[in-house]
Amino acid sequence: MARPREFDEAAVLDAAIERFWHRGYEATSVRDLADEMNIAGASLYNAFGDKRSLYVRALNRYLDQSFRERIRRIEPSLPPREAIVAFLQEIVKRSLADKKHRGCMLVNSAIESAPHDAEFFEVVAVFLDEVERFFFRCVSNGQKDGTITKALSAEDLSKSLLGILLGIRVLARVRPERNLLEGLLRPAFALLDNAPSAKRRKTA
Repeated sequence: MARPREFDEAAVLDAAIERFWHRGYEATSVRDLADEMNIAGASLYNAFGDKRSLYVRALNRYLDQSFRERIRRIEPSLPPREAIVAFLQEIVKRSLADKKHRGCMLVNSAIESAPHDAEFFEVVAVFLDEVERFFFRCVSNGQKDGTITKALSAEDLSKSLLGILLGIRVLARVRPERNLLEGLLRPAFALLDNAPSAKRRKTA
């Protein structure tokens, strides 16, 4: 009979997230992880495999608890344009609350490891596609109900919003300034405004 694990898997994964998030993948050793997770190295390998496998698990748990949770909560509860606004405003709020200036674990991974590791690249690429599809759904529905401009395609607007999101999270690590981050949001929201329709109504 297999021996039951003597630790809370969710808790030790959260500890791994903290260590990877703070130091990055390359600078974090298995011993660092075992110390942070408060388990023996053998238990770490038995439960999670090698460091790469643990990192992928930790990164996906980070995404489940942050971006994916936010999408699941916001998208069904708000109208399309308001969902985009609330999503990005929460990103800025979270960024400003990050006193350790860790930035975003996903973005950090995209810069540090994904260009050199196919498995990490796949995790990052899949998630960025998830976020872009969230923006695309919101923009498409907002264009249908008249709250988002049709002057730009839903595809182009969703890609622009993804770029703005990533820009916020990169800048938050080196310049976590409210005026800067909120200044990125105002043009983003202006992109969504149904200005052409408003102009036609005014001149009609």
